[in-house]
Amino acid sequence: MTSSTTDDYLATARRVIADEETGLRLLAEGLNGTFAEAVETILRARGRVIVSGMGKSGHIARKIAATLASTGTPAQFVHPAEASHGDLGMVTRDDVVLMLSNSGETPELADLIAHTRRFRIPLIGVASRPDSTLLRQSDVALVLPKAPEADSTGLVPTTSTTMTLALGDALAIALMKHRQFTPEQFRTFHPGGKLGARLSKVGDLMHRDVPLVGPDMPMSEALLTMTQKGFGVVGVTDAAGHLAGIITDGDLRRHMEGLLAHTAAEVMTANPRTIGPDALAEAAVAVMNEFKITSLFVVQDGRPVGIIHIHDFLRAGVV
Repeated sequence: MTSSTTDDYLATARRVIADEETGLRLLAEGLNGTFAEAVETILRARGRVIVSGMGKSGHIARKIAATLASTGTPAQFVHPAEASHGDLGMVTRDDVVLMLSNSGETPELADLIAHTRRFRIPLIGVASRPDSTLLRQSDVALVLPKAPEADSTGLVPTTSTTMTLALGDALAIALMKHRQFTPEQFRTFHPGGKLGARLSKVGDLMHRDVPLVGPDMPMSEALLTMTQKGFGVVGVTDAAGHLAGIITDGDLRRHMEGLLAHTAAEVMTANPRTIGPDALAEAAVAVMNEFKITSLFVVQDGRPVGIIHIHDFLRAGVV
């Protein structure tokens, strides 16, 4: 491959991205009260958001439906052609339909449009032509701005699908913000994979067999506890069972001379960093990274209830 060929590829890629960036800027600048009306229409629905589109718009519709569903707005993709062969039964009076079509004249959408009009199901249309059949029939018409497709012929859906996808994301996040959707709720819909791991709670990953000693325990015995548990650290609790301090490898090095003549309280570091069991695993990793530690005691009401090691996060896929 010659350098001129590489330059040509890169120039084409940059032009495509620039064209699509222009489309997104025009989309953002053109948003108005109609967008807010679309959000309110979805919020009023007692059922689901039925997202539909044909061809490339259909692929975008599937992604929008998935994003809505995972962020607290029940949603489902319905294929317009399949809708004409029985799947219209999936669309109820409690639902709201979000229909995508760049031209607004996609023939496969006709039966689904008619179904929404017959049963007075709210219809939100997204298209680039305000006078199109879809937008004229819609209760809320979201018009995509006039922006050229990014291919040289102007025929391949590129800029238009990018704008439609971004508009769907904007709807989902506006709804998510209004519903005050929390990370904990997000984890309910993402129990697996990297996202699920990052949103796990510390209590889900911690070890409950905690290495603990009393303040008056000789260091000879504290070292045995520290070695047996394998965390490279031991906690020191006071008479009330509260975590008073911890002993780490660093503490051992600082008291190397005459170590075995000391008690746990004399060697420990007081007021150690801790975390609660309900904290997100990602928050625990942030504490470990900030203070360059590998183990963290999990404390509830001042009492140690667990311990977590950086290896636990690695195994879970948090980091």
